Amino acid sequence: MKKPVILAVDDEADMLETYKSVLSKSYSLLTASSGEEALQKLKETPVSLVLLDLKMPKMDGLTFLSEISKEEPDFDVIIVTASKDLSSAVEAMKLGAYDYITKPFDVKELQLIIEKALEKRAIQKENVALKENLKEAFSFCEIIGQSPEMKKLFQTIEKVAPGDSTVLISGESGTGKELVARAIHKMGKRKDKPFVVVNCAAIPENLMESELFGYERGAFTGALERRIGKFELADGGTLFLDEIGCMPAAMQSKLLRVLEDNVVERLGGQKGIEVDVRIISATNINFKESIEKGSFREDLFYRLNVFPINIPPLRERKSDIPLLLQTFIQKFNRELNKKVKGTTPAAQKSLLDYHWPGNVRELQNVIERAIVLSDNAMIDTEELLFPLGATKAPNESTKPADSIENLNDAVNNLEKGLILKALQDNNNNRSEAAIALGIPRSTLTSKIKVLGIS
Repeated sequence: MKKPVILAVDDEADMLETYKSVLSKSYSLLTASSGEEALQKLKETPVSLVLLDLKMPKMDGLTFLSEISKEEPDFDVIIVTASKDLSSAVEAMKLGAYDYITKPFDVKELQLIIEKALEKRAIQKENVALKENLKEAFSFCEIIGQSPEMKKLFQTIEKVAPGDSTVLISGESGTGKELVARAIHKMGKRKDKPFVVVNCAAIPENLMESELFGYERGAFTGALERRIGKFELADGGTLFLDEIGCMPAAMQSKLLRVLEDNVVERLGGQKGIEVDVRIISATNINFKESIEKGSFREDLFYRLNVFPINIPPLRERKSDIPLLLQTFIQKFNRELNKKVKGTTPAAQKSLLDYHWPGNVRELQNVIERAIVLSDNAMIDTEELLFPLGATKAPNESTKPADSIENLNDAVNNLEKGLILKALQDNNNNRSEAAIALGIPRSTLTSKIKVLGIS
């Protein structure tokens, strides 16, 4: 392993010899007898740390510090002073020195200060490297991932973003469908125009039309002034229709008409209004089943599904979990004023073994709870509170091969069971049940409707 390089600067030859005798075994030591010589050596050789005498002829220690601060040095400075007046040492600290020690010093004390300074520098470099990795991972509008599955997703976004094709994003709850939609918008030619979100599962059926198309004053009781709809607000930009599978049948035909004509008409209005909007929609339902049941129009599906994008669930890209962990730990350390560094091996194994029905959103919730509970530098298994008491992925070998259900039915039955238990445990309070499941209340409402839960 390469030794850290230390530059010792002192105009006394005896002091430089002392440094050589006590530091040469553990570090690569350079020496300089003046500030000018030290500056030259810094230009020639990268160093990790500088031991600096304050009282030197010509260029003293404070002048030396001022000079190197202009260059933003990638090293720390420890002041070594024989003066009993520590005001100069304090001034040096203000100029960026890491610490100071007075002559004659205790060798062990000096070594301890050096170790702490080098350890701090190593952590800073590690954080910079991590931030660079995260910056690369965040290049698609906070979509985090370096797995082959996510790299393929990023490539797909790059291809579809420049055009105006309608995009249908499918994926389980918590996989990041809105993030993908925002990425497509920001990487496209409409990036400087509005990005408007409509959650179809959260809008009551009787308000859906006025929400999308707006209304004129007096269009109905209570319409005291004109209201602009989401289509007009998104004119020139992108309209993101989240949970599109929950759109009422009556609205589906009206939406199809708008997609074909690019014209909307406000409730109570007398004329059509042309709009230029790119439509991106998202769903976590099985459209094939919905079309067969007659709950979703087949012609609208094909109009929305010009360019399909499927986001893989977290259980299919578990190699991204360590990167997601570091991201969420940094996020909640800042928000909660904590200093958690990571997870223990046992905790990380639990996180990797877990099935993640709530995907990235569930992982984020689990880590937030763990950081709230943790009083240590590392998150351990006792701080990992999985929803509904789950601790690991389902055992896939419990069923004989000849009785395995259709995959969609199996997933729906699992979700239905978890939702029913959450509702039962929380006295049918949907908000509390959604918190227990680690999903938004609107998603829970959507799933209750889609799964036929009464």
